[in-house]
Amino acid sequence: MECTDYETIALLAKIPDRENGCWNEVKKQLWLAGPLVLVSLLQFCLQLISLMFVGHLGELALSGASMATSFSSVTGFTLLMGLASALDTLCGQSYGAKQYHMLGIHVQRAMLVLLLLCIPLAVIWANTTSILTALGQNPNISKEAGSYARFMIPSIFGYGLLQCQVKFLQTQNNVFPMMISSGITTAFHIPLCWALVYKSGLGARGAAVANSVSYWMNVLLLSLFIKFSSSCVKTWKGFSKEALHDVLIFVRLAIPSAIMVCLEAWSFEMMVLLSGLLPNPELETSVLSICLNTAATVWMIPFGLSCAVSTRVSNELGAGHPRIARLAVGVVLVMAIGEGTLVGLILILIRNVWGYAYSNETEVVRYVRIMMPILAASNFVDGLQCVLSGAVRGCGWQKIGAYINLGSYYLLGVPLAILLAFVSHIGGKGLWLGILCALLVQVASLLAIVSRTNWELEAKKAEDRVFDSTVPVDMLS
Repeated sequence: MECTDYETIALLAKIPDRENGCWNEVKKQLWLAGPLVLVSLLQFCLQLISLMFVGHLGELALSGASMATSFSSVTGFTLLMGLASALDTLCGQSYGAKQYHMLGIHVQRAMLVLLLLCIPLAVIWANTTSILTALGQNPNISKEAGSYARFMIPSIFGYGLLQCQVKFLQTQNNVFPMMISSGITTAFHIPLCWALVYKSGLGARGAAVANSVSYWMNVLLLSLFIKFSSSCVKTWKGFSKEALHDVLIFVRLAIPSAIMVCLEAWSFEMMVLLSGLLPNPELETSVLSICLNTAATVWMIPFGLSCAVSTRVSNELGAGHPRIARLAVGVVLVMAIGEGTLVGLILILIRNVWGYAYSNETEVVRYVRIMMPILAASNFVDGLQCVLSGAVRGCGWQKIGAYINLGSYYLLGVPLAILLAFVSHIGGKGLWLGILCALLVQVASLLAIVSRTNWELEAKKAEDRVFDSTVPVDMLS
């Protein structure tokens, strides 16, 4: 009886520790996610601000700049962001294992690979007019988009370096400097756009130049912080020849990382392109663009949570703490459910007025009102897949994530969207419902994998990845 009492007391004593552990994990993730959400929003605002200034130059200038922005995102920015996300695993686990000098080596390898890739991407951007014309786009808009894209070419090199810097700092929980540098850059971008668009004689091309200047300004600010801050003394030892060796360690993980990100992003862009083939394409394209911009904006919140959990999982696996890594995934799922529910309710509540933010046309406003509940549902599910994808990056499962995204979107979602939109004649709603089905399958697949994870084994794999460069970084077993 006495022994049982002791066991009961010991069991009860663990309950506060578990509760404190959950609360501590919530605080750590919010501490990371809050600044990361702001960083994502501020960087997203650079392109948005540029388009707002260009919009006052006329319909052709706005159409060209919008098309160039979409083209650059599909062919460049999304790809670079996906490649850099390999650092979520490599830098995060190295930091958790206290192999601090390896963060600098990994990020230098990433910079080298991304800068080399930017060269062919720059060639593609230089031929934007020819590519868009060959794809059947309006010749005048294609010419305007090509001019805008050519002046955007310097930005792709800056963006590639910026993504590497962001991951380097994020994985060592050093997020507030990024928030400050992004805030300074965005504040500077507004008068810079005004001067280059309206006063320099460059017109729309001035907005493209402003984008390039702002990205490079952000890179410079973070470079100065990394070089001179005491918080990066252990992780940044300067440029090293060691980074030129074993570059395949980064490449093996970067390729599936890029595929994982691009497959998802391209499917959403495809919806807007397909909407142009529907009856009344002007209405369908306008409404789908409004929904896509709205979804992209609110997506920044779960994306911040995603970056936070990828950092927490990779850090704890690298440190050999599998139970805390598992706890981090459980906590972020609860947070994503709460956030998705709240944002979904807000979207439904504003459904009657949201369309007026983009158009005064009654038909557009009415169509947006119909789409908002579907958008709210997709935002909820997208938030879940976003944080689960963050856990996948933290563990180094990008290859599996790429397979899941391929099956979810291109074997199910996109074909179903086409059937609903063009065969069942549901229109834009059908396109979005198809993507919603893809998101549901993606979440179910990721949950199945995460729920069956042997976290002790994943911690051992993280140790092998950090200390033995001969272990393939994309293996799951």
